[in-house]
Amino acid sequence: MKPKAVIFDIGNVLIEWQPERLYDAVIGEERRRAMFAQVDIIGMNELVDLGHPFKKTVYDQAEKTPKWGNEIRMWHDRWIEMASPVIDHSVRLMKALQAKGIPVFSLTNFGIDSYDFAATHYPFMRDFDRDFISGHMRLVKPDPQIYAQVETTSGLSGGELIFADDRPENIKVAKSRGWQTHLFEGPQGWADRLVDAGLLMREDAL
Repeated sequence: MKPKAVIFDIGNVLIEWQPERLYDAVIGEERRRAMFAQVDIIGMNELVDLGHPFKKTVYDQAEKTPKWGNEIRMWHDRWIEMASPVIDHSVRLMKALQAKGIPVFSLTNFGIDSYDFAATHYPFMRDFDRDFISGHMRLVKPDPQIYAQVETTSGLSGGELIFADDRPENIKVAKSRGWQTHLFEGPQGWADRLVDAGLLMREDAL
């Protein structure tokens, strides 16, 4: 079946998302590993992705763990440096699909405030035909309910959707719902997949 809409994750599909890289550059890998072992950074970030206020959530965590307060606040204060650079080839694929009249959706674990902030740096984030942002939905991937909401809102399901994400657990749930999927490991592989799906010609996918 030829898909009727294409769904992009954002982190590590359209924008590189590598917090460790910034921390390693600023405080060194050893201290970063120690901090990540002692502070529930992943849990803190998931609260943001679930729609909790970005700055307050991060700063509250910093107050709870004063030993790492300055480093934790970097998660907010230097966040855009973690969410960079843009993956230009992926953005070109998004634009090429839309130029052919193919709807392109986002499906991303992203906070409300952090998404709005990122969009000031990356204007393409305002150009999706439909946005499915976890912070607004109060659900995060790979919760099956977030995929169900995409289907309900878009009116599309199963093989009518093709979805790229860099996390195997997110792909697994989409595949279980019958979606066509692509585990993103680089933009060229995604380009090839879109060509194979009959959505783009080779020359459109460069």
